[in-house]
Amino acid sequence: MSQERWDVVLRFLNGPLQFEGDVVMRGPVVRLGSNPGPGGLKLDGYRAVDDRHAVVSAYVGGTVQIAPVGTNQVRVAPHENVDWSTVQPIRGPVFLSDGCAVHVGPPGRGATFTFVECRRLGVWQQGSLVSEVTHHDEADNDVNSTRVKALDVQRRIPWWFLPGLGFMVFGTMGFLGLVVLVLVQNQVEPLGPEEPGPDYYEYGDVFAITEVDQGLRSSNTGDGFRDFVTSINADLADDKTLADPLKADPILLDWVTRAEQMHIRGWSFWRKLDDARERYAMVVRKLRAKNLPEVLAGIPFQESGYNPAAKDRLLCAFGMWQFQPEIAYRNGMKVSGCHNSKSAGGLWEPREKALPIRAIENAEYVLDGHCTISSCDVDERDDPERATDGAVANFLEPWRDQAFKESGAMVQLLIATHNAGYNDSKWRSNGKVSRTNIGVSYPLYLKTNNVKRAPDFIGRNITCTNPSQMIKSDVFKINSTCDGYLPSVTQTYVPYVIAQHLLAVCYYGAYYADEPAFAPYAKYSVGYCRSIKVPTPDEVRARGPK
Repeated sequence: MSQERWDVVLRFLNGPLQFEGDVVMRGPVVRLGSNPGPGGLKLDGYRAVDDRHAVVSAYVGGTVQIAPVGTNQVRVAPHENVDWSTVQPIRGPVFLSDGCAVHVGPPGRGATFTFVECRRLGVWQQGSLVSEVTHHDEADNDVNSTRVKALDVQRRIPWWFLPGLGFMVFGTMGFLGLVVLVLVQNQVEPLGPEEPGPDYYEYGDVFAITEVDQGLRSSNTGDGFRDFVTSINADLADDKTLADPLKADPILLDWVTRAEQMHIRGWSFWRKLDDARERYAMVVRKLRAKNLPEVLAGIPFQESGYNPAAKDRLLCAFGMWQFQPEIAYRNGMKVSGCHNSKSAGGLWEPREKALPIRAIENAEYVLDGHCTISSCDVDERDDPERATDGAVANFLEPWRDQAFKESGAMVQLLIATHNAGYNDSKWRSNGKVSRTNIGVSYPLYLKTNNVKRAPDFIGRNITCTNPSQMIKSDVFKINSTCDGYLPSVTQTYVPYVIAQHLLAVCYYGAYYADEPAFAPYAKYSVGYCRSIKVPTPDEVRARGPK
């Protein structure tokens, strides 16, 4: 038994291989990736390319196919002059024609090449290559005739040619029709809003979502969760394998997907997004200016719905970012002349730059589980621009943490610091350490588990899975960890923030891409957002709460 063996010729358009000219790959099957194994084409130096990203197959008369490995992104276009962000990734094998272009990896990263040709090398027979030019007559030194018959154009077209061509055409059309029919039958109805939804979700509400939507989860592993979370983590940790959410933190991925499912179905969520768009754009611009992860823009949405006048009745947090007085003071915001019924003389202002340990019991402005500050004469926490500048300043210290960078979980750790703090001991006059600060709990987790890094730190520490364990006003439960390393409210805080930003990307990218801050989000309308039925602004304003 034998079959023709073909070599595949590619020409790279970017990265290190663009200087190599025509790259010849030995068929019939070639793996492409950053670490494809023996015989594969190593795409070294290309960002966001998986170890085994795609497979090229070349055989059966010189036909060539390319297919992604798993959920990896591969895009094919008839020519190289395309906007890859508008091209949908393929889901299975696709035939290549001479001159067509291929992009492996997400748009803006990865490798781009053109398919040049498929060269027939000889016959692959029982594990060895038998060349057609090795058998010759020693007497006349002439090469034996090939078994491939050439078409003599000087003679009449063979009687079988036209019927055969027709059979191939109709056969191909039938095959394509069958593929389309299968795709249509298997198309999953996108998730969309279906109920009014609450104005604010409690921390434990996500546990009511008992099943993960696999279509949405699969989309997130493509260019949603990957682009905004794990790819950033992988770059900081200098480990490409951590870009794959399934390898980095699959548990967190599940909870983010559940949180998306919960928010998608409520009209009130989309209305709040529409109302917040100008402030959301401002926050995204300020984060980009400091090269901070854009997913942090989901924090004010989770904290206050981007409401600058929002006030917390428990710990006197105030404004869009919900800063307590001490944290605002630490990050350059003015908070003074606060009318505090618990303070002697009635007026109070922060002197410390960190909350006291067990603030519900020990803060100077909390009595019987309630904030005792009615207002402040000067309070910059309600200024969206100043509060955002303070938030950016607050992120810079954990953003420089080397252990966080090496963790493979920088983005989610950074989100968690806004809720649980980074390391407040250096700001306390008594130096007391809070074990639930992320800069304390993460190193402790590494030491206890004898590991050098933990990209799945957040996922593994979602241990409070009963809503009754997340009663924020309960002084005995607010810092409960349920035998984990994160406070109960922080455990779902992180997936909420990520989910809300991913949905904001879909909404703003679809309808507000003319805003420069949101222009890069337009490409996701043909990416992971396709699994979501994103409502229009008119629908949102008609159905959402007034």
